[in-house]
Amino acid sequence: MTSINMSNNNEQKIIDIVKSQHDFFKSSSTFSYEFRIEQLKKLKAAIRKHEDEFIRAFKIDLGKSEFESYLTETGFVLLDLSDTIKNLKKWMKPKRVKTPLIMWPATSKKLYSPLGVNLIISPFNYPFGLTFAPLIAAIAAGNTAVIKTSELTPNVSLIIKNIVDETFESDYVAYIEGEIPETTLLLEQKFNHIFFTGSPRVGSIVMSAAAKKLTPVTLELGGKSPCVVDKDANLDIAVKRIVYGKFMNAGQTCVAPDFVMVHKSIKEKFLGKLKQRIIEIYGEDASLSDDYGRIVSKHHHARLIELIDQDKVVVGGYSDKASKFIAPTVMTGIVPGDEVMQDEIFGPILPVLEYENIEDAFEVISELSQHPLAGYIFSESKIIQEKFISNLQFGGGCVNHCLQHLGNFNLPFGGVGDSGIGSYHGLAGFECFSHTKSIFKPVTWFDHFSLLYPPYKKYKLDIVKWLLK
Repeated sequence: MTSINMSNNNEQKIIDIVKSQHDFFKSSSTFSYEFRIEQLKKLKAAIRKHEDEFIRAFKIDLGKSEFESYLTETGFVLLDLSDTIKNLKKWMKPKRVKTPLIMWPATSKKLYSPLGVNLIISPFNYPFGLTFAPLIAAIAAGNTAVIKTSELTPNVSLIIKNIVDETFESDYVAYIEGEIPETTLLLEQKFNHIFFTGSPRVGSIVMSAAAKKLTPVTLELGGKSPCVVDKDANLDIAVKRIVYGKFMNAGQTCVAPDFVMVHKSIKEKFLGKLKQRIIEIYGEDASLSDDYGRIVSKHHHARLIELIDQDKVVVGGYSDKASKFIAPTVMTGIVPGDEVMQDEIFGPILPVLEYENIEDAFEVISELSQHPLAGYIFSESKIIQEKFISNLQFGGGCVNHCLQHLGNFNLPFGGVGDSGIGSYHGLAGFECFSHTKSIFKPVTWFDHFSLLYPPYKKYKLDIVKWLLK
C-alpha cells in the first residue's frame, strides 16, 4: 500500500483515471445488457479464482474464521452476483406506468439510465463484501467505478486490488491504493455519484466534499442500534441470536445490537443465559477460540478498552493489547449517561439496561439514538412488535432475530437520518446507481392537447375541471 505522503505521480494517476472513466462512460460502451452481464460474470469468475486467498487475509486482518469469512463476505458476494445476473434483464426493462385520462392517448414509462462515474469508498469491518456489493450494483446499472478500500485491512485490500486489476481496464473499474491523502484527492474530483460506507463523522466529510460539486451521495453509516427483550420473549432464542449478532466479527458490525434493553422482571435470568451462551460457543477463554475475531487496529482496541467499566462487567472484560483481543464483554447496571452509551460502540461490548414498561424503553432509545441503522425486538406479542416497528425510526431490522434482514436481497438496506442516505442490495442497489428517467409519449395523429392551448374559453375550463376532479 502507498504511504501517507502521496507522490506527484500518484496524484496525477488519480486525476488521469477519473478523466479516462468519464471519457469511457461517454462512449456508451457500458450501456448494453450484454456488456454488463459479461462484466458481472468475469467478476464472479475472478472472485472464485482468488477465493482461498481471502481465508488467510481475513484471518490476518480481522481474526475471522473461515466459516464467518465465507458466510459474511465471500459467499454473500457470490450470492449477490448470482441474484444480479439472474434478474438484470428484468430490472433493465422499461416500466410502463398509468397515464391520466386528461393526457390520453399516450404512453408513460420509466427508464433506468446509469449515473456515470462512481466513487466507492468501503470500510474495514467487512472490506470484501462492502466493496463488491456496491460495485456489483454499479456494474449492473451500467456505470464505471473507482474503488478506495480501507488501509486498515491491507491483506484483504491487496487481493481486491489484484481482482480488479486482472478483471477490468482502469478506465472502467479502477482500484486506488493509499490512505487519507488519496481519499481526500479523490473527493476533490468530479464524480457523478459517491457511495460511502463508514462512520457518521467521516460521512459528513464526504457529504461536505460532494456538496461542493453537487455530487449525489449514498451514505451507509451507523449508530447505536437498539435491541429490546420483552418479558414474554423466548429467552433461549433471544440469547442465541443476540450473542450471534453482537459478537460476530468481534462486534465490528454496523448493524450489530449496540445495547440491549431487557424487561426488569427477566433481567437476571437473561444475564445468566447470556453468560452461559458466550462460554458455550467461545469457551472460558475466547482468545483460544478459532471462531472469535480480533479488533482491526491498536487505535480501535485502545478506544474500546476505555469504554469498559470493570465495576459493571458481568461477563468478559479482559483483553490483550498485543493480539488486539477483547473478550466478549457484557456490562450491567448501565444508565444512559454512561460513557459506553454516548456513541456507537463498534466492538464486543454489550451494555444491558432495564425497563419496566415499553414506552419508557422507547423514550430511552429515542434519546440515545434518534436514527439508528438497525432495530431489533424480541417478543411473542404482535402488539409489542408493531409498537417497536412503528414508534421508532431505524433503517431496518428484525423481529426475534439480529442481522438477518441484510441477507434478503429483496429488502433494501440503508439508514435513515444520521445513519445514512439511500439504500441498496438487489433491485434497490440497481436503482441506487441508476437515474429513473421519465418518458411521456403522446400520439401525433390526434392533437387532444388543443384543449390546453390558449385562447382559454369557458367550455375548456369546464372540461378540464371535469377531467381533473
